[in-house]
Amino acid sequence: MSSVRFGVNYTPTHGWFHHWLDFDLDEVHADLDSIGRLGLDHIRVFPVWPVFQPNRALIRPRAVEQLVRLVDTAAEHGLDVNVDGLQGHLSSFDFVPSWTTTWHRRNLFTDPAVAEGQAEYLRTLAEALADRPNFLGMTVGNEVNQFSAAPHPDPDPVTHEQAADWLRRMLDACERGAPGRCHLHASYDAAWYHDGHPFTPAHSARLGAMTAVHSWVFNGTAQRHGATGAATEQHAAYLVELSKAWADRPDRPVWLQEVGAPAPHIPPERAAAFTEATVANALDCPAVWGVTWWCSHDVDRALADFPELEYGLGLLTNDREVKPAGRAIARIVREQRGREHQPTPRRTALVLDVDDAYGAPDRSGCAPGGEYFEAWMRLAAQGLRPAVVLAERAADAGHLADRGITEVVTVSQTLKGAGR
Repeated sequence: MSSVRFGVNYTPTHGWFHHWLDFDLDEVHADLDSIGRLGLDHIRVFPVWPVFQPNRALIRPRAVEQLVRLVDTAAEHGLDVNVDGLQGHLSSFDFVPSWTTTWHRRNLFTDPAVAEGQAEYLRTLAEALADRPNFLGMTVGNEVNQFSAAPHPDPDPVTHEQAADWLRRMLDACERGAPGRCHLHASYDAAWYHDGHPFTPAHSARLGAMTAVHSWVFNGTAQRHGATGAATEQHAAYLVELSKAWADRPDRPVWLQEVGAPAPHIPPERAAAFTEATVANALDCPAVWGVTWWCSHDVDRALADFPELEYGLGLLTNDREVKPAGRAIARIVREQRGREHQPTPRRTALVLDVDDAYGAPDRSGCAPGGEYFEAWMRLAAQGLRPAVVLAERAADAGHLADRGITEVVTVSQTLKGAGR
């Protein structure tokens, strides 16, 4: 077993992600130095898609060069780098190129020309970084599933079969560019919680080198359970365990790729305690590859129109001063450095029935307030460390043994206090 990786999603202090328009390597150095001082070992970075590929046939060499320079600079600060390709969606703003919108409106997932352009873009970025030792690999994009269905105001409809085909094509493009690196994709929690959403749990847990989960308690969890509730502090762990129900093998790595302490749902004075509890609970899950906090630095309040909670999510201020949550992460990193990640198996599994495991049409019970979510959290609040098992696998002795599960309980049994 290896140690858990600890990192942060890099939000530049100078211009936020618009820094690609006025790229300043000195500012990047200063930002990465402040990140490195927390003891973190990796960052996740976000090229802005329309800046890098303003025309379907033009991937700007200078932009790609700037990305390579950022990755090289990260190496100087002892940081590995994962690169998200299709941005896509960032902190409530959508960034899609003009060749997919208005007069050129084309479906992001099903139009052949768009898919060809996307694949070439991802391949180009991966190839440019393929020889960098600190390049971890590509993430296809940041929560691109939000473009595929409501509540997006202008969605690009796609079936779950088409979504799978698109994901495979994008992942294959990353692999062609940088063979053997860790290429994956990432969805926001509609993939786990929304009935009929075209990006499914099976996509997340079976495609790509590992599973990514993004944990945000402003999704109804904190509103329902409060800032100190067990469900709020266990939400990230729940998503990690939920993802394992669909995995084809028990040792598939799970990356907690985004998790943060959003105010006012988590009051600033509770941010450090929430951070410590969230990470501790996540580390109690087997097969966790890493924890990557959102985000590195607060958003500059000179920038307009962000939702209020987005401004203060950093581990550091916009002046690069460490905040309480940053100090908490630094303590955790010191304590975990060199320690093998080998928590005991979760012996009790709660049965999950989503009707059809691949399409998962009945996912809403997994969401905050849903019958399954609340049952799992009841077990967790009792200290029972529940796993998740799909109904189709609940009687599969080999599957249960591979995961170390010795007891299977149903949602109705949790209402009677069953499970040990």
